[in-house]
Amino acid sequence: MDAIKQNSRAWDKKVEEGAVYTKAVSKDVIEKSRAGDWQITVTTGKPVPRSWFPDSLAGLKVLCLASGGGQQGPVLAAAGADVTVVDISAKQLEQDEFVAKRDGLNLKTLQCSMTDLSAFSNEEFDLIVHPVANVFVEDVRPVWNEASRVLKDKGTLISGFTNPLLFIFDDDEDRKGNLVVKNKIPGSTLDNLTIQQKEEYIRLNETVEFWHTLEDQIQGQIDAGMMITGLYEDDFGGRRPLDEYIQCFVATRAVKLNV
Repeated sequence: MDAIKQNSRAWDKKVEEGAVYTKAVSKDVIEKSRAGDWQITVTTGKPVPRSWFPDSLAGLKVLCLASGGGQQGPVLAAAGADVTVVDISAKQLEQDEFVAKRDGLNLKTLQCSMTDLSAFSNEEFDLIVHPVANVFVEDVRPVWNEASRVLKDKGTLISGFTNPLLFIFDDDEDRKGNLVVKNKIPGSTLDNLTIQQKEEYIRLNETVEFWHTLEDQIQGQIDAGMMITGLYEDDFGGRRPLDEYIQCFVATRAVKLNV
């Protein structure tokens, strides 16, 4: 199975179903962003601190990495940035293109994997915004390496990812309110499925998720030549049982250091 192709089809399906992370921002949000009143998220609900961004985004070259869906990219473009959005899902990118056309934004899109940014030159971007998405690639370290390569010296990477603790629990039981430990980290959603179940999973165009260690998520950024300068946590907003015990999402701010 090609996980990238599988997840590309799966996210196209999510757009057709109207999943929450595929819904483009409203015209009102764009107008407020143009007036300087803007915010984005890279986790679930908590906005990224404005102190993590430069005072002005005017002319800033921004890569929204695995960030289709018409959410982060259009807001940053309306705030003055020169934005490129990449995603593996064509339909997710169509959401960004829809907002750009609707609201007259200068925004570019490119369909590609977050693990292969060969379409871009070294040190091309001032800022990368990377919402929770690397759960959909088997090896997260190439994501950090590519992000570092295309960032300028002293460029910033703002990234959201999932605390692997979430994935040790049986997902079906979790959604019923029961916390049942089942899975090992690292791992994937396919690990405990039979051949027949895997075939059905693929046939139904479900997303394949890969569970990464915190070492790969955080030390991976450091090993790619970046320094972590900020961190916060977020949760499901009370929608999942684990919210009572721990926040399952992490956002980090990292700065590239050429040494």
